[in-house]
Amino acid sequence: MPDVEAQREAMKELARLVGKWSGSARIVRPTGEIELIQTEEASYRLDGLLLTIEGIGRSAMDDSPVLWALGIICYDDEARVYRMRAFNDGRWLETEVTVADDGRELRWGFAVQNIQTNSVLRIDHSGDWTESHEIRIGAQPAKKFMELKVSPRP
Repeated sequence: MPDVEAQREAMKELARLVGKWSGSARIVRPTGEIELIQTEEASYRLDGLLLTIEGIGRSAMDDSPVLWALGIICYDDEARVYRMRAFNDGRWLETEVTVADDGRELRWGFAVQNIQTNSVLRIDHSGDWTESHEIRIGAQPAKKFMELKVSPRP
């Protein structure tokens, strides 16, 4: 049987993320860089057993949605690891998430065929949320494909 109290306790490590955030992001696509107005909203669900994070990046040029993603994080008390299922662009992936530095840093990545990604989310000491995402295709060197910085909204 799952130990839901252990799960809830572990999920408290992610409390710094809860809230509404806004700022900017930059993504690199084959056609060039796109500047975004970025929002993130994180909230607990199922009495603290899940954390959902919805991010929306809108074009700074015309406010149209360019990136829309949803992540659901939980804690697997048996394996003692955090897990995330992430959705965007009609796709979904699952991965483990490493939580460090008193919940101020999360690391994750995905591997699909010859594509690998690495992502780092940090809450800095001023309280801002930053993310950096890299992609590696085959034997090519890793390239940054997205970075964002958002601050808490009142």
